[in-house]
Amino acid sequence: MNEVRYALTLHCPNRPGIVAAVACALFDNGGDIRNAHQHDDGETRMFFARLEFTLPDADGENELRERLAAVAGEFSMQWALRRLDVRQRVLIMVSRFDHCLADLLYRWRIGELPMDIVGIVANYPRDEYRHHDFGEIPFDYLPVTSANKLEQEAALMRIVDARRVDLVVLARYMQILSDDLSRGLSGRCINIHHSFLPGFKGAKPYHQAYARGVKLIGATAHYVTSDLDEGPIIEQDVERVSHIDSADVLVRKGRDIERRVLSRAVAWHLAARVMVNAGKTVVFPD
Repeated sequence: MNEVRYALTLHCPNRPGIVAAVACALFDNGGDIRNAHQHDDGETRMFFARLEFTLPDADGENELRERLAAVAGEFSMQWALRRLDVRQRVLIMVSRFDHCLADLLYRWRIGELPMDIVGIVANYPRDEYRHHDFGEIPFDYLPVTSANKLEQEAALMRIVDARRVDLVVLARYMQILSDDLSRGLSGRCINIHHSFLPGFKGAKPYHQAYARGVKLIGATAHYVTSDLDEGPIIEQDVERVSHIDSADVLVRKGRDIERRVLSRAVAWHLAARVMVNAGKTVVFPD
């Protein structure tokens, strides 16, 4: 038997019977639930759930979708069904600082991040990254200026559409996306912010932190929205520092935090573990 593994994510106004209805739809279609997580947001009265299950084969997927659509109509439910053996198509964007890019490439190559990297877009020439082995990954150089920003964003969207990109990762891509581009990539663009938001914004955040004598530094991975650095937060981490640490030490420690925070956020998105709940997220555990 060639079982196929799926992840079903859903959210709707909370009321009795949701879990029972979804479970019956899966059972009636031969589904076998392997694990399940749910969350009831007491403030918004919204119910969130993620169910991982198998079907005997992929032939039953269309029928299951019909059953789930009927359940969704009854409960005013938003839902998504993802085959977990189908790898997400990911586009990575980068500027001069390439430590997050290097980390993503390493985790991809060892199989820790099950994705297909369909391109790397940079606003610096390829020679800037000559110490990286991109293999057969397409590389696109799209330098951005105030005069050509909209033109380059249009070129980026053509790449996204042509390569059927599921997720865009801003791996320290230091250009602000326009409102239109942010809306076009809503829910499928993750940024790593070099600070524990809310915190020190603008240029040289670690130097600002050093000048203020902070005792914690951090990083934040979030979905991109038209509100700069205000998108729903997926993951954060911090590290303690002290008065003996120079600004350069803070930068080095900050790079380590950024790498691990971004990789976690990408991994959870790939596994359909992140759901947007208004201005925040629900992140179901591994």
